[in-house]
Amino acid sequence: MTRSKKISNPAEFVGRPVWAEVSLPALAGNLQAIRDYVNPPSEKRASPRKVLAIVKGNAYGHGGAAVAKALEKAGSDWFGVASAGEGMEIRKAGVRAPILVLGGFWPGEEKNLLRHNLTPAIHRCEQLLAYEAAAAKLRKKNVPVQLKVDTGMNRLGILPKDADCFARQLAKCKHVALTGTFTHLASSEVLTDTALGRQTQQQLDRFHATTDRLQALGVDPGITHIANSAAIAARPETWADMVRPGALLYGYHPGFDPMERRLEFEAKLPLRPVMSLRARLISVRCVAAGESVGYDGTWIAQRPSRIAVMCAGYADGVHRSLGNRGVVYIRGHVAPILGIVSMDVVMLDVTDVPDAAIGDVATLYGTDGERVYPANVVARSVGTVTSDLISGVGQRVPRFYIP
Repeated sequence: MTRSKKISNPAEFVGRPVWAEVSLPALAGNLQAIRDYVNPPSEKRASPRKVLAIVKGNAYGHGGAAVAKALEKAGSDWFGVASAGEGMEIRKAGVRAPILVLGGFWPGEEKNLLRHNLTPAIHRCEQLLAYEAAAAKLRKKNVPVQLKVDTGMNRLGILPKDADCFARQLAKCKHVALTGTFTHLASSEVLTDTALGRQTQQQLDRFHATTDRLQALGVDPGITHIANSAAIAARPETWADMVRPGALLYGYHPGFDPMERRLEFEAKLPLRPVMSLRARLISVRCVAAGESVGYDGTWIAQRPSRIAVMCAGYADGVHRSLGNRGVVYIRGHVAPILGIVSMDVVMLDVTDVPDAAIGDVATLYGTDGERVYPANVVARSVGTVTSDLISGVGQRVPRFYIP
C-alpha cells in the first residue's frame, strides 16, 4: 500500500531518504486546463464535455486513492481504473464519483463491481448476461455498464459487426442499463499523412457507424468517449461527450510524430509536472583515474573524480536503462548517473557539483524551486514513454501530497 503523508517540509522525515512529492495544486490546475481546452467558448455547447480522469496503475505512480480524492474535489466527473481491485481501493478512500473499470471483469468479480458501485466495460457480448445474472441475484436494478468497441486497436472490445449481437443480448437484460459507449485510439499521436496518421479517422468512422447501428436497433449508446491524452491535445474531432486524460493530468504531453508538434501543443495546453522524485546522497568519496564504479565496471574514471551514492535505485523508480546515460540534478547542477543502476542505490559523478555533500537532495525529475526537469525528457533519453517512467515509482517510496 502506498504511504501518503502531508507534512510542511517533505524533505524532513524519518526513514530511508527517497521520496516523491505530489503537487495537488498542479494536479488540479492540469484538470482545469484540460476541461477548459476541450470546452472552447466558441462551441456554445448546451452541456460541457466531461472529463474522465485515468487513475489506473496507482494513478501513474502518483498514488491512486490520494490522487482520486484530490481530483474529485477539483471536479473530475469520472474516474478510469484497470480493474475492480483498483476501483475498490478508490471507493474505500471515500470517492463517490462514477468509476469505469476499463478492463471489464473476470468471472467471479461481478459481485465486487456491484457492491462497490463500479461500472464495468463490456468488451464481449456474452459478458452482458453474466453481469445481468449477478445483478439479479443481488436484486440490483438499472446497473450501469459501458460498451467498449474495438475499432482498430485489436485488443479489447466488440467488433463493429457485433453490434446486432450486443443489442440482442442487452434486450434480454432487465437489471442492466447501457450508460456509455467508447473506444480506444491506437495511434492518435501520429499526425503525418501516412497509414498510421490516417488510422484515427478510420477508427472514428467505425465508431460512429457502430453507435449509429446501435441507435437504429433501438439502443441508446449513452455518453460517448474516444479521446486519450494525445487526441485531447491534437484532435478536437475525437472529443465527443467526454475525454480521458492520462499522462496529461500528470503534466506531460505524449510524444508526437512529427516531434515538433509537441511544442505546439505544449504551448496551446500548458501543464505543470505533478510529481518530483528525489533522494539524498548517502556517501561521497574520491576515486582515482582508472578506477571502475559499480557492477561489472561499466564506468571507468577518466580523471580523479568525486563519486556520490544516491539512496534510490530501480526498485524505487530509477529506470535501469538510465545507467551511464541519465542524470540527476543537485543544487541546480547536472550529475551524471554512473554504471549499472542497482536495486537500492545509484552512483553519481559529482566532480563538477560544487561542495556536493552527504545529505544533499538529488532530483531525478519534477521541479526544484523555479527549475523544471520534465519526466518526459528523461523517458525519451532512454527510449521509453513518460507513463512507463512515472508509473514505475516503487510502492516503498513515500508520497507527500503538497497542498
